[in-house]
Amino acid sequence: MLEFDKVSYQYPSEDFDIIDALSFRVEPGSFHCILGVSGCGKSTIFRLINGLLKPKAGEIKVGGAPIAGRKRYCGYMPQKDLLFPWRTVGENVALPLEVAGGLSKSQRQERAEAALAEVGLAGCAGKLPGELSGGMRQRAAFARTMLTGSDLLLLDEPFSALDFLTRISMQEWLLDQWQRHQKTILFITHDVEEAIFLSSSVLVVESTPIRTLTELPIPAPFPRERACLGRPELVELKERLITLLRKQVSP
Repeated sequence: MLEFDKVSYQYPSEDFDIIDALSFRVEPGSFHCILGVSGCGKSTIFRLINGLLKPKAGEIKVGGAPIAGRKRYCGYMPQKDLLFPWRTVGENVALPLEVAGGLSKSQRQERAEAALAEVGLAGCAGKLPGELSGGMRQRAAFARTMLTGSDLLLLDEPFSALDFLTRISMQEWLLDQWQRHQKTILFITHDVEEAIFLSSSVLVVESTPIRTLTELPIPAPFPRERACLGRPELVELKERLITLLRKQVSP
């Protein structure tokens, strides 16, 4: 589904490549969390995938084809929901369809309402974003991302601003959505427990510049319940991941 082949990137304000000849592959239908400390370059990887940044060197492929010049090959959901406050929830969710063109307003509305129903927001299409809770807004943002029609979804710390109980509820909800729709998901986080609970394997950023991602499989089958986090092998993995991250912030 996704392949990085010796990709490098340097920000104009820096004198080094924050991404340095990075190569990795992601298989279709998988769920991977990219785990690393704040500022290590995780979001740069996403900006390269979605075309907001252009590689200095190397090639990125999605579905076996280079991304250069392509559109709608991935869906991107940033940390904030970025719902326009003056548009209804339905109009916000239908935005990818509006940008793509080819559908009437009534057709876009119908698809948006169906997408909202899929994420548990049936009847919310006519509301304004300010009328929704934080978790509901994130569900609406996910529905909007789904309507890009892409099989590859990039989720950049989408639950980091939510309170603890809402966040764990949204994690469980996201796993259900993934299993139902069989999308390929890359999920950025710096929360070790979140990474273990969500993913089939964790891709760890151990240092900056990013030259490699260390892949650690999660020894727990799907579907999952939060009780599995207490299993000895997952507790041991959690401590290993925390140790890897601590090396980056040690004085």
